[in-house]
Amino acid sequence: MNLKSLCRPIGGGCYLLEEGVRIPVRIFMNETLFAEAEEALFQQIKNATEFPDVRDVVITPDAHTGYVVPVGCVIATEQTLCQAPVGYDIGCGMMAFRSDVDKGKGLDDRLRRRFSEEVMDRVALGVGEGGKYPVDEKKFEEIVRFGAEALGYERGNASERDFIPVDDRWKIPAKPKSRGIHQLRSLGGGNHFIELQYDQEEHLWVMVHTGSRGFGHGMATEYIQRGKEYLRQKGIRLAGGAEATYFSPDSPLWFEYKNAVAAGANFAIANRLLIWEGVGRAFRKVFGSEPELVYEISHNLVQEEEVPALGGKFWVHRKGATRAFPAGHPMLKGTRWYETGHPILIPGSMGDKSYILYAEPGAERSLYSVNHGCGRRMSRSAAKQQFTQSYVNRQMATLNVMVNAGGNVPIDESPGCYKPAEDVIASVVGAGLARVAYVLTPIASIKGND
Repeated sequence: MNLKSLCRPIGGGCYLLEEGVRIPVRIFMNETLFAEAEEALFQQIKNATEFPDVRDVVITPDAHTGYVVPVGCVIATEQTLCQAPVGYDIGCGMMAFRSDVDKGKGLDDRLRRRFSEEVMDRVALGVGEGGKYPVDEKKFEEIVRFGAEALGYERGNASERDFIPVDDRWKIPAKPKSRGIHQLRSLGGGNHFIELQYDQEEHLWVMVHTGSRGFGHGMATEYIQRGKEYLRQKGIRLAGGAEATYFSPDSPLWFEYKNAVAAGANFAIANRLLIWEGVGRAFRKVFGSEPELVYEISHNLVQEEEVPALGGKFWVHRKGATRAFPAGHPMLKGTRWYETGHPILIPGSMGDKSYILYAEPGAERSLYSVNHGCGRRMSRSAAKQQFTQSYVNRQMATLNVMVNAGGNVPIDESPGCYKPAEDVIASVVGAGLARVAYVLTPIASIKGND
């Protein structure tokens, strides 16, 4: 069955898929992005509707195929917790910082190279790399239970949260702990980055994208294996493979996985803040100014939230999607964002624009969610077959973006691997989900080159 052909436009920048799926799915894409979407994406959209007690599914404009379900999907369940719609990098997220430093300093080759080198000296890069913030077991336990609070940070509501509560009865599995304890203040590889940018007012910004590293990955692996075995013993076969594992509320693993996700998120929050501590020092040293934290927010989570359109509290899974709470949302009460909505941080590729948005009331249609980036349009292996090192190095030089202090550009992270940010953001704005506040142009990008 060709599911893509069954989708129909319903106005407001949205397509509806009702046939061939267990529940209707809203797909927020403009015509350009929808035309580019492959049929394999729609088969994974179908998978997203087939978890137990799923009540709603939304697809974001940057959606592309992932494990079992798309990267760029939002799923609301009554109580069931699902692994694939959270993923391996539990609590991955974004930070953004701005300054009053003129972009001219950032465009100075000597200064941006020096900034890049200072950052690379303070933050570990690459897959499997150990971090630069050693802790003992007692401190590690405190961090994964209390996140930013364990570090003593006071951020004045310039973030989504300080930590997600973890039950005292839950014990950290040994293997994830052994991986994560040595990885604080590390960026990792893949699409994680630290990027120097400037806004339309010509002031310098920094964006950071990273997550829970080996700790979150180890946690996901642990509960995939245990969940798969539990379901097998119950006579339940996972049609989508091991990553389709889920935890119903009558399973003893429900309590464990809920706490594992919280712990992974807390590690990721702490890791981002520790990275910023290093990046902030580098910024001050090179540019002579203290940058201001605009916002820090997680994606790749499942959280219990009020969903007015569904009439109550539900467990909202966001895989490669981010919260988008507009002004007046009840979960913003008591924060500085209640009157405006919180900032939404949307990075493009290393050669494209990034954006800071604020949600509109229309975000209710998308389960108060938008995309977390601009989405891959090409696999890593395909990129390495299509592009050469010399080509991507020249490409970034032409765009005047310094990568890794003048080192080689990661081929599988080069601009051609990603959807154009303009198309993705146009879908968000056109659907009335959010409005653009800042447009950020890259100057220097730092990535773990795998």
